Amino acid sequence: MSIPEFSRVPDSPYSDDVKAVEALAQALAAVDFSYEGIRGLLGEGPFAALARDHVVPARHRIRQVLGGEVAARPGQRRLAGAVELFMLGGGTSQEGLDAVLGEGAFETLRALNLIEEADGRWVSAVDLTPHAADDGTELWVASDLGAHQRPGALKRDHVLGIGQASLTLAQFTERRPVRSALDLGTGCGIQVFHLLAHAERVTATDLSERALAFTRFNLILNAGALGLDPSRLGDRVELLRGSLLEPVAGREFDLVVSNPPFVITPRREDEDELYTYRDGGLPGDQLVSELLGALPGILAPGGRAQLLGNWEIHEIDAEAPQTGPRQDQRDDSQEPRPAWDARPRRWIPATADAWIIQREELSPEEYAETWLRDASQQRDPEAFEAASLDYSRDFASRGVAAVGFGMIWLRRPEGEAALRRFEEIGHPIQQPVAPAITAAVEAHDALERMDDERLRAAHLTVAGDVTEERHQRPGAEHPGVILLRQGAGLRRTELLSTEAAGFVSACDGELSAGQILDALGALLEWEDEGPASDLLLHIRRLVGHGFLELTARS
Repeated sequence: MSIPEFSRVPDSPYSDDVKAVEALAQALAAVDFSYEGIRGLLGEGPFAALARDHVVPARHRIRQVLGGEVAARPGQRRLAGAVELFMLGGGTSQEGLDAVLGEGAFETLRALNLIEEADGRWVSAVDLTPHAADDGTELWVASDLGAHQRPGALKRDHVLGIGQASLTLAQFTERRPVRSALDLGTGCGIQVFHLLAHAERVTATDLSERALAFTRFNLILNAGALGLDPSRLGDRVELLRGSLLEPVAGREFDLVVSNPPFVITPRREDEDELYTYRDGGLPGDQLVSELLGALPGILAPGGRAQLLGNWEIHEIDAEAPQTGPRQDQRDDSQEPRPAWDARPRRWIPATADAWIIQREELSPEEYAETWLRDASQQRDPEAFEAASLDYSRDFASRGVAAVGFGMIWLRRPEGEAALRRFEEIGHPIQQPVAPAITAAVEAHDALERMDDERLRAAHLTVAGDVTEERHQRPGAEHPGVILLRQGAGLRRTELLSTEAAGFVSACDGELSAGQILDALGALLEWEDEGPASDLLLHIRRLVGHGFLELTARS
């Protein structure tokens, strides 16, 4: 009998023995090794700290439970042992493993290549962490040990676990039912698990053979929760090794998601110095630019893509006009500010719809420090200094003023491309944000089908999460500032004129937009159609951004 591909990759979990993986799943369930179980064991503070890779509070709590210093419910000492082993880098004996996970656990863990001997004790060779999906599905995710679990910098072929970026992508991904989905650069497989809830078939690619081995192991470990037959994994999941789009050349998908290796890394002759989970190996932001140019070509008609990315903001773009609203208002200087969207705008093919939201902007120095510390490279001071200087020289060679990070939405439209939206939103947004993205796209598509006459005939209501805020100086007769605020979704703020505020206050679905405009015109004694036309443009924006909603009568 042949060994399934990626089921027995060195230095990775083995998944060729399905019964052994199933036995592990049963053992984990028996000790309540779950998101809620561990939160109950540790308490809110230590649990939250552990999610930030600050392990000291969790270790202290586990020692108290194992040492009998605090009262523990039946079974919690076994759970504490599992947390210490798989999440905190602790070690134990063969007998200790069997005591925690049941008789035969030691042999099962060895057969699956999940433990290794160190200083006469057995320690976990992987990080194994519970994950609660947004739909309530409880999963276990295996990945490489993190910096808080092992000494030194991370391995160059490190397989990343559940990080903030992967959670951001999962919350950004639209959960519409699709026939085919692609997870580009799957890593440990976290996006595949979510995709299986609404995609008939999922293809996952990665350059790393080890990453695909982790993904296959995780799929079998969670087969019950994911509705998979572990003996027929290929019926719903396809694993392909290769760089970016190469493994799926010539194919089309209804949905593509990706947390690609977008990190901007100084080029070196020794490609072995790259971290495969994050470094694309191309100069600057070339990987993201090439990916955005090629992605629409693998989307089926109407297909969509959601991904994360970085882009360089060059000093040469300082005089370029700022397009789209700046939501965070954190730069009050009068100096010309480089246009963050100048480069991404050039990358999108004319045949594709696009919506890019910049969530964060870092200086070159902040960016270098972020990613050097991400791999714990500061643990080698000499190498850290050399790598920092490499970053400085690399950014200077291209005149990089800053680096932006954000979320990218693409679509291959049925007809001509019509949606081009570039926004900077630095404030907290509702999570998951995907439902708001889907609703906004639907509103845009509806508006595209409406000329001014049809919009005037439409009936509008104020979205349920929208509130109005008025500010005026003491003693003033009228407010000087009127704001609409969204409490959900992207949580935008919109500045209104007095006329726009009057229009919005009348949007209860009874009168058409045209009737409200005519009433305002009569009240304010508009002498021509100019004010009504200007206000109609603002109404389009309010509908497109979700402040106002089209009713069924529209």
